[in-house]
Amino acid sequence: MKRIILSALMLCSSVVAFSQVLPSFQFGIKGGANLSKFSTDNVFDSDNRAGYYAGFYARVGAVGLHFQPELYLAGKNTTLVSVAGVDNKVKFTSVDVPLLIGTKIGAAGVGLRLNTGPVVSFIVDKKQSFGAATTNIFNGNFKDQAFAWQFGAGLDLGGLGVDLRYEAGLTKLGKDGYNDKKLSLFTLGLAYKLF
Repeated sequence: MKRIILSALMLCSSVVAFSQVLPSFQFGIKGGANLSKFSTDNVFDSDNRAGYYAGFYARVGAVGLHFQPELYLAGKNTTLVSVAGVDNKVKFTSVDVPLLIGTKIGAAGVGLRLNTGPVVSFIVDKKQSFGAATTNIFNGNFKDQAFAWQFGAGLDLGGLGVDLRYEAGLTKLGKDGYNDKKLSLFTLGLAYKLF
């Protein structure tokens, strides 16, 4: 009996190890929600607000590592609050391109993924609703692209995946020195493997 159990364990570990060595390719769709926040100077405070993202991903891997480029449209919202307590709601729509490196622990379509990598965001729309008191002190002069770094984990169950990530802004979005802001966010999303 002990030999049978030992043989079964060795067979399972061999299958898991072998499946990590084989090259693989996946392509799918993904979408979810984000919570974004500005890191700001002393003049403004920033509150988390919910947004969305939706797009495509590809995953190419072998030997336990994978490269995962993604392309998605994201709506990012935040509220800047001045010292006087006046709100300024800022909305961005951007095309985001994460280029992630990761690893997966598991086999047969079930496993835990860890990934990290840079993200470039191309801002295509910037909307702001100004309170009367903020128009003179906050001009919302934002750049058209930004760089960030993502850290995340995911769980794969067959063709479905769940991802939780943190994105730390690396570049300042303000064009002037007075409004030095970096956008950071959390994302929670679902992915579906098409092939």
